[in-house]
Amino acid sequence: MTKIGYTLSLCLSLLFAQAQNLQAYQLYDSSGVAIRFDQMVQEMAAADVVLFGELHNNPICHWLQIELTKALHAQDSSLILGAEMLERDNQEALNLYLADSIDQKGLDTLARLWPNYQTDYKMLVDFAKDSGLTFIATNIPRRYARRVYKQGMESLDSLSEAELAFIAPLPMPFDASLPGYQAMLEMMGGHGGENLVKAQAIKDATMAYSIAQSLEPGQMLLHFNGDYHSKDFEGISWYLNQYAPDLKVLTLSTVLKSQVEKPTAEEAAKADFILVVDEDVTTSY
Repeated sequence: MTKIGYTLSLCLSLLFAQAQNLQAYQLYDSSGVAIRFDQMVQEMAAADVVLFGELHNNPICHWLQIELTKALHAQDSSLILGAEMLERDNQEALNLYLADSIDQKGLDTLARLWPNYQTDYKMLVDFAKDSGLTFIATNIPRRYARRVYKQGMESLDSLSEAELAFIAPLPMPFDASLPGYQAMLEMMGGHGGENLVKAQAIKDATMAYSIAQSLEPGQMLLHFNGDYHSKDFEGISWYLNQYAPDLKVLTLSTVLKSQVEKPTAEEAAKADFILVVDEDVTTSY
């Protein structure tokens, strides 16, 4: 074989090998070092709270969420689940479903479920139901967040005591200078002003308060939320540090990259664990 022929053969072999080892995702730690799923589970099992920052339309996120739930439950049968996708005033309906007092049709009727609930979140709720786990609806009812966006925080002063029970205690801690909130303002071109940021913050605060309020000593809570709500240790993570600073909180952030390549130092620093998903993975909507 000629030198050119050998080189061509080697290149084709490498390309074939690469094609046979396609990866849809890879997990990394905050130093950018690739880790195995079981390694991540062992570290997470020692936490009080795990915040799983998902991309709402990413099937790898949703698959990994149910696998992580199963693995953590195997480590701790008292595991609690919680999610941004369910609002606090829907907790009663959710409890009825978990107790098998209503069926899925009943939950569809009584609760405000996200359009992708059936494909992306039902399996998590059903796992809780089948395993006898508590599942917390953590988010603020959207009508109140919308009210803050349109009329400001002071618009909540007229709410009844019963309505305020669905929101983090007011006045809540607030830092408009946090990089994530500043980035939101820049992305929106300043549209909405500080009310836009406050509407986001009251969601973060309410989810964090719900988590802190639900935990008993020795329990662990796995929470599912959009990546924006916990990346860079801001959002829910920042508010948990205000409400319950003694809790050990670990975060996972999802990043899309070509061929699940190693995250940059900046990307790796976004969370305790980085889920890198191949950017060519088909989205669910």
